[in-house]
Amino acid sequence: MPEESVAYIDIDLEDLIPEYLDNRREDIAAIRGYLDTGDLNEIQRLGHSMKGSGGGYGFGQITEIGSAIEEAAIASSIPEIQEAVDYLETYLSTVKIVWQDDV
Repeated sequence: MPEESVAYIDIDLEDLIPEYLDNRREDIAAIRGYLDTGDLNEIQRLGHSMKGSGGGYGFGQITEIGSAIEEAAIASSIPEIQEAVDYLETYLSTVKIVWQDDV
C-alpha cells in the first residue's frame, strides 16, 4: 500500500473539496481516454488546469502532478503521462486531509 500523503486544507474550503477531488478523478478517466485517441492537446489542457487549481485548494501535490502531465503532453511522452496519471490516482486514494483555520 502506498504511503499516505497529508494535505493541510483551510476549513473554509471544506464544502468544496469533495467535488474538487471528484473532478480530479474524472480527469484521470478523461486523460486515459485521450491517451487512447491520441489527443495530447486535451491532456495538456487538463494538466494545465490541475497545475493552476491544485495550490488554490491546498493540494500542492496536484499542482506538481498537473505540471508533469502538461509538460509530458507537450513533449508527446505517453509513458510520462501514464506515470503521472497513475501517481495522481494513487495520491487521490491515499491523501489525508487535515482541516485547519487560516491556512
